[in-house]
This record gives sequence, structure tokens and C-alpha cells, in this order.
Amino acid sequence: MDTRLRYQEIIKTILQEHAKFRNTIPDGYHSQLLFDDDRGGYLVLDLGWNENKYLHATPIHINLIGDKIWIQYDDTEEGVATDLLAAGVPKEDIVLGFRHPQVRQYTEFGTGLSGKDEGIVAESAVVRSA
Repeated sequence: MDTRLRYQEIIKTILQEHAKFRNTIPDGYHSQLLFDDDRGGYLVLDLGWNENKYLHATPIHINLIGDKIWIQYDDTEEGVATDLLAAGVPKEDIVLGFRHPQVRQYTEFGTGLSGKDEGIVAESAVVRSA
């Protein structure tokens, strides 16, 4: 199995576990999973009502860009990167997209792309999601 397909399955399994856990919390919110293998987009979406408060939030957002897993947003206690490492994903294949590109070199994870390419990735992610 090639790396991209393997990472797709790992990401889906991890997000399914997170959504399952989140759905056990008695807060009135429901977690949904959104997977787009063609464009490499993976989300956990929380929505619903808790009394008079409406929630529509994305606690986890991951993109698969090339053979790297980009964590774009992570609002979990332990961190999705920890789950990815436990599933056997090498640190250099995990990019903390929510960290500024200049800071990534000081993390234990992948740095992603050059500054010039970073803008292209962000721009193409917007276009591809349309």
C-alpha cells in the first residue's frame, strides 16, 4: 500500500475515534466526519444546540498534501500528532500547519514547504475546496 493511501486510512481511523468520543459527551452537540480523499481534506465538525447556544465548530482539520499530513487545526487535549505517531507515522511526515512556517523548524515535526511554496499550498487548498 502506498504512503498516501496508508495515511488516508490512518487519518480516518483517528478522526473516527475522536468523533466517537466527542459524541459520548452529554453537551447537546453532535460530531460529524467529513472526508474528501480526492482533495485530501479531513474534518471533525461539531454542531448542535446546548440549551440556547448553537455551536458550529471544527475541532480537528487535517489535510493530506503530497505524502505529508498537515494538521491545520487541533483542539484536542492530547493532540492529533500524538495519535499519528502512535499509528506509526514518522515525525517528519507530520506538519503542524497551524504553526507559523518560521517556527516549525523548532518543533520535532516536519517543516512542510518553503515560504514561497507555503502560499501556493494555501491558495490551492482554497481553490480545491470550492
